[in-house]
Amino acid sequence: MALSKRIVCLAVLALTTISASPVKADQIDGNWCRGLKQLSIDGHNIITPGGTKMTGEYDRHGFRYVVPASEPDAGAAIIMSQVDDGLMQLSTSAKPDDLQDWNRCDRKIS
Repeated sequence: MALSKRIVCLAVLALTTISASPVKADQIDGNWCRGLKQLSIDGHNIITPGGTKMTGEYDRHGFRYVVPASEPDAGAAIIMSQVDDGLMQLSTSAKPDDLQDWNRCDRKIS
């Protein structure tokens, strides 16, 4: 009986440790798509969904920029956080309740 309790405790501990581990994503750099929209991040450089080439605030798993005047929702802050290697979530101050999932894609933006 003591052995089975010990095994159960170890199993619970192992599951807790695994589920509490942070997601390890490589980096947010690359091409991201959501339907027909796409954007591309390369360090501090971004090509926005509207096609504007500009710079923003970059860290390995996140990116932030302000929408330029030439695009819809001009002046809104865009915040992106990488969830895993293939998924990034985007939020905007223009629509704070609209959290968008973007997927990594191979489409090249120029």
